[in-house]
Amino acid sequence: MVRRIQLGSQLRQLRLASGITLQMASHSLRASETKVSRMELGRVGFKRWDVETLLTLYGVADEEVRAAILSMAQEANAPGWWQRYSDILPNWWSTYLGLESAASLIRAYEVQHVHALLQTEEYAHVVCRQSTPGAGQADVDRRVALRLERQQALIADDACELEVTLDESTLRRTYGNRAVMRRQLQYLLDLSERPNVRLQVMPFHSPGHPVASGPFTLLSFSEEGLPDIVYVEQLTSALYLDKPADVAEYAQVHGELQRDSPAPQGSRDLLRSLLMAA
Repeated sequence: MVRRIQLGSQLRQLRLASGITLQMASHSLRASETKVSRMELGRVGFKRWDVETLLTLYGVADEEVRAAILSMAQEANAPGWWQRYSDILPNWWSTYLGLESAASLIRAYEVQHVHALLQTEEYAHVVCRQSTPGAGQADVDRRVALRLERQQALIADDACELEVTLDESTLRRTYGNRAVMRRQLQYLLDLSERPNVRLQVMPFHSPGHPVASGPFTLLSFSEEGLPDIVYVEQLTSALYLDKPADVAEYAQVHGELQRDSPAPQGSRDLLRSLLMAA
């Protein structure tokens, strides 16, 4: 996914530098302007013929430059580990998994349930079963397996930084039964001690917070030239926002959520009190 974004950005820069319009590029590929636009956003795979055609159109004649870009296209088309779960993945969510896997910093706010990267296996089973009521047990098991595999990003050698703010309602709402919730609360306490995890809880008694639109995720990348991306999930689709103004607004809101919530140690105290009462 990172290679797709990088390649798309490079193709866009080459197109603009050569004075070629989207219409001209799409005509050269015998494709729609939408396809070229999606290529430049890194939202689709790249066919070698398409890339070669665009490079020629943009006047890129240097063989070393062409070879490097075509090599990047080949890398961009390599399937990610999550493709093993393609039978249960909507297309719009595959994009997110690619971005999440490449992110060096993930900032999120959750109001409905514990963030997927922080869920125990049994809690995840309950959430997946409730969110896909018509699915069979094998399907639910695969969704849980995918969720657990995503969590490897927190313990890998190059583990990402995770900053999550949970609304207290996510911890008060019982998924499964009290035993499931007790183990989930203890798991959150354990994870919150990891150096790459910053977990905060927005308590009920807070005077209010600046989020009216629901949960969201901010993804940041260590690779140069990759913009931050905001992910907002909907019932049957998702929004991917990368315009600087949009990203800045969500980043500001996330910062305000962190300031209005107890610090990690105070949030751990709240988790302990909830665990004792569970």
